[in-house]
Amino acid sequence: MGKRVSTDETEVRAKAETELYAPVKRWLEAQGYAVRGEVRGCDVVAVRDGESWPVVVELKKRFNLSLFLQAVERRALTPYVYVAAERSDRRNAFAISELRRLCGLLGIGLLTVKLYKRKPALVELHCDPAGPDEAAAGGRLGGPGGPPKSPGRRTTRVLDEFRERSGDYNAGGVTGRKLVTAYREKALRCAEALHMYGPLAPRQVRDLIASDMARSILARNVYGWFRRVSRGVYALTPAGEEALGEFAEVVAASPRPPAADGGVERE
Repeated sequence: MGKRVSTDETEVRAKAETELYAPVKRWLEAQGYAVRGEVRGCDVVAVRDGESWPVVVELKKRFNLSLFLQAVERRALTPYVYVAAERSDRRNAFAISELRRLCGLLGIGLLTVKLYKRKPALVELHCDPAGPDEAAAGGRLGGPGGPPKSPGRRTTRVLDEFRERSGDYNAGGVTGRKLVTAYREKALRCAEALHMYGPLAPRQVRDLIASDMARSILARNVYGWFRRVSRGVYALTPAGEEALGEFAEVVAASPRPPAADGGVERE
């Protein structure tokens, strides 16, 4: 009789690339990184205190050309880019040695993920990306077309978006759903202030949520959550009320305006 495999050891296949996000996130957090999903087009962004460069990981269920093209594009943001996909032992799957060689030529890192029926997923590191020193010396894809020598505007935008979010509400690799961005978080805080206090002027909302963006958020009304009820005064729409319920987890985690019974200075 053949050896029986424990159900804990039974491998399962990912149905979507979002299933790879949690294992990769835990792997990064174990190394001291804070992690966010879906940051300005990047599936996974990780930041560690004292380091100027973010780490970016692009996810796919299977290794394919699209994944490597995305990774090469992300090298315009940071030298520390990884690709991650499910490790497969199927006959037509790429060999790890082939993937490692390709990643070495591109200057990107390689991760594989194995999912199991009951035990925690296994994330394996097969090679690290080329760092900024090697890129600056012209190695691999260094020089023209390679990563920047120091963080530039695009990198700063990614880091700003990362830091302005109150938590991690998006699974990396998600498609077809509304993303919780830093802007949406601020809009939700404006909506909560109007929900608590009723119609307010932009200045009052600004003071309640401690953000200078309040005026532009109310005026632009990107999500249809606000309406102007009189000159310089805004109220919450039914869509705004629904959003507070739809994103209740985000609202609960964000800094809240002072309690309504504390009063607010009226215009």
